[in-house]
Amino acid sequence: MLALTALGLSLVFGVMRIVNVAHGEFFMLGAIVTWYVSTTAGSFLAGLVAAPIVVGAVAIVADRLVLRRVGYEPESTIVATIGLLYILQQLVLTTYGPYARPVEAPIYFRIDFPWFGYSGYKLIVAAVAGMLVVGTWVALSRTSLGLYLRATQQDREMAQAFAVPVGRIYTIAFGVGAGLAAVAGALIVPVQQAHYLMGLDALLMSFVVVILGGLGSLRGTLVAALLVGLSDGVVSVFFSPTLAKIVATLLVGLVLAIRGRGLFGEEPA
Repeated sequence: MLALTALGLSLVFGVMRIVNVAHGEFFMLGAIVTWYVSTTAGSFLAGLVAAPIVVGAVAIVADRLVLRRVGYEPESTIVATIGLLYILQQLVLTTYGPYARPVEAPIYFRIDFPWFGYSGYKLIVAAVAGMLVVGTWVALSRTSLGLYLRATQQDREMAQAFAVPVGRIYTIAFGVGAGLAAVAGALIVPVQQAHYLMGLDALLMSFVVVILGGLGSLRGTLVAALLVGLSDGVVSVFFSPTLAKIVATLLVGLVLAIRGRGLFGEEPA
């Protein structure tokens, strides 16, 4: 789940070269939409399908109305996405309320090992997230859209010279990045209840993963997500969740002190 959320953030930065501070709110919106649809329609699958569509549409509108108007300038987009964060958060607080609401897992079974038991739904979530990450990699490396995304990432001006619709590619990248975060939020709702502040923790851990792996590096994002996810889980179980976040932050500081661009970040040209 951490890899899926951080992948969306890394994709947006890699292609658009902007830091999306509102990324955690797209994660939260995915959880809220899943709760609403699954409660209304009585189908978790319908909520899972609706979440990336609705949140992706919100991201596309935000890109057209806000990010495009500030010219995708790094400093301006940071301020703009901070504003977007508070707008989305307050809208959800006003309409949804401050309460955490549960969603029943569509599948429930328990796998018992000699020394502990484990939720089967969590294993299914891990498998689905893994398939989505692989699917994203295939789309980026094997499709025409992926070629346009990579060309825009490497050289925006040269891509425009070869008739790549850079503005449209930016919109697609922002929408897809938000959609990946929304799917992660949708899948996690049966494990963590939906509430309007749940995006803050997701944003923090996504930044930790992306910075640790190297900005814009898909391989780095996946490796860092594995390292951070395992350390966070182990430290949270045996000590406390707060200490787990401290350990993750210290790990980032240690890696950046040794290798300033992250584990797999590329040297600037």
